[in-house]
Amino acid sequence: MDLETRHLRQLLSNAQQLPEVLLLKQSTTSTNDDVREIAQNGIKTILVCSEMQTQGRGQHQRTWISPVGNIYLSTLLETRTALDGRLALEIGLNVLQSPSLKALKHLQIKWPNDLYSPQGKWGGILVEPISPHQAIVGIGLNLMPLPPDQIDQQTTSVMQLGVQYPNRIQIISEIYLAIQQAGQWFDHGCYNLAARFNHYAAFMDQNVHFEQVKGPISGVFRGISDDGSVNLETAQGLVNVYQGRLRLAD
Repeated sequence: MDLETRHLRQLLSNAQQLPEVLLLKQSTTSTNDDVREIAQNGIKTILVCSEMQTQGRGQHQRTWISPVGNIYLSTLLETRTALDGRLALEIGLNVLQSPSLKALKHLQIKWPNDLYSPQGKWGGILVEPISPHQAIVGIGLNLMPLPPDQIDQQTTSVMQLGVQYPNRIQIISEIYLAIQQAGQWFDHGCYNLAARFNHYAAFMDQNVHFEQVKGPISGVFRGISDDGSVNLETAQGLVNVYQGRLRLAD
């Protein structure tokens, strides 16, 4: 067992959250796919991390740029409550409270699953349900700046946001624990979700476009409701939207 794996096992053991399977890889196609394969053997607690992914993906199967040196991790999460879109919001909120990150200023969440800041996106969350009460949760986190020629949107990194020497193994352990904590918040009804999320919401009170299957809609982003839906103030009044992609108006 290498030193990094031993260190991570010790951190999670100290927190009484050591999974049955813990893998640290140098490279993989997708950590979510790794967890899916392991879960087929009936294993309930899994953590897979990789230094890079060759086929990383985000929401709606969009490609997730996964160069060497950042954090790409996936785990299996079981909930008593039937899964819905609030889980990703709870995961984002709990990640922001991680000890290595919570002192950073201006951290945000861009609905529904981007870890964000005024400088751009620094991470993302992918929740892939495999049953009504079980999901694979993947998180990608930019520890270091991404190569400019590999990205098509504004991004930043944990280093650029103020963590001068990010401890990768420490942050992996904190993110894993944050996911477990988010599951507990979810199972207890996501108490006061709207107020907690809107405190960190990107694009609050700004003009936005909302891309959805039945056509785009524009308005002013007024945060979310407790059920996780977006409140969009349009010329026709306040509209609640449950699925789609949010972006700033041009």
